[in-house]
Amino acid sequence: MGKISRRLQLLNQTIDKTKSYSLLDAIDLLKNTSNANFAETAEAHICLGLEPKYADQQLRATVLLPKGTGKKTTVAVIARGEKVSEALSSGADVAGSEELIDRISEGYLDFDKLIATPDVMPLIAKLGRILGPRGLMPSPKAGTVTPNVIQAIQEFKAGKVEYRIDRNGIIHVPFGKTEFSKENLLLNLEAIEISINKNKPSGAKGKYWKSFYICSTMGPSIPIEISTYK
Repeated sequence: MGKISRRLQLLNQTIDKTKSYSLLDAIDLLKNTSNANFAETAEAHICLGLEPKYADQQLRATVLLPKGTGKKTTVAVIARGEKVSEALSSGADVAGSEELIDRISEGYLDFDKLIATPDVMPLIAKLGRILGPRGLMPSPKAGTVTPNVIQAIQEFKAGKVEYRIDRNGIIHVPFGKTEFSKENLLLNLEAIEISINKNKPSGAKGKYWKSFYICSTMGPSIPIEISTYK
């Protein structure tokens, strides 16, 4: 375990680890303990009653944060024909066909999201070893394989984020910047809650929400009262 800085030790003392906080109180604490010299990301870490080793208990979905992420999202699009020009006119930072695939195979990765139309996916398969480990491989579940590239670009630019359960049954998802207002952070968190419940896997058994924490990039974790979560 790495050494805990004195700054974080002092911030941890402001959190009562023996209690769970309401969302509003937790967001207040989040903002008060965010004192790094940059705009920290607000993060949610949610443990669910799922065993991701079973196919019917896996969870991967997207949610459009109503108040955005506070981060500029760079979008690349791989398509053919007029879809390429449609993508560029709709806000894509880069778009192309085989030539863009070749650039990526040569090391070009200057983007946060890669959107592709279904017809080019067979060509992109060879990029799996490059894109997969970085979480950039297009996928229908992530909303990045679609014939409607215009809508996909607009949504990711507006604050659409992907989340997936890790091998320990935990979801890690950003919900804005700590400089956002309390009201805007709450709206984003509520959107995440609704999405997780809406996409509950068919194989989920027992208690679905097990624990819920929020924190800033450099701040302490704050436990959330989950008795109201189904």
